[in-house]
Amino acid sequence: MDGEDLRAGVRDASPLFLGIVPFALVAGIAAVEAGLTPVQAVATSVIVFAGAAQLAALELLGETAPLSVVVATAVIINLRLVMYSASIAPHFRSFRRRIQAPLSYVLTDQAYALSVARFSREGDTDRLSYYLGVAGSIWLVWQVGTVAGVLLGTGVPPELGLSFAVPLVFLALLVPAMKDRPTTAAGVVAAVVAVGAAGVPYNLGLLIAAVTGIVVALAVEAGENV
Repeated sequence: MDGEDLRAGVRDASPLFLGIVPFALVAGIAAVEAGLTPVQAVATSVIVFAGAAQLAALELLGETAPLSVVVATAVIINLRLVMYSASIAPHFRSFRRRIQAPLSYVLTDQAYALSVARFSREGDTDRLSYYLGVAGSIWLVWQVGTVAGVLLGTGVPPELGLSFAVPLVFLALLVPAMKDRPTTAAGVVAAVVAVGAAGVPYNLGLLIAAVTGIVVALAVEAGENV
């Protein structure tokens, strides 16, 4: 374990904590408002650890949406992690599965983006140390923030507007990722569809927007390769 790379991971992830803390607070509060007990809410955060999917599922549970809709929403939102895993897996191929398994558990948008960028930029980085610095610190901050949200429960005044953190965190990741025509088209089209379908019951507009964005990106990419 390289202490310097471990600290570098924590240092690089630290600016994101400003967005993750209120995001985690919202998730904790949403769990309480969805009817979960404090123990269930904390256990959900520890076991699921899925950020946006976790928040969307809790919101749907609070709206008594069918379980199939809750599961489908969480699965589709988390499908991006499959692509992240496929992309980052070669960097940890030499490690044993008992090490790879916990690494996959703490994989997030932020951990993926920061780690892959660092690995491609600085090839001599101790990958395990850096990844644990990023992903481990994000996991810890998320859990502490969620517990704080659970303890605060509905005691946080709505006028504080903590929910603003959710789109901010994803915007910070989305904008740098829109680096070519397919990804830009996917982001723009999905955003427009999501806004237009905001009134669809059970947040199904989110799923429609995600699928539409993927289809548009594939069409644009196919057009470029003709």
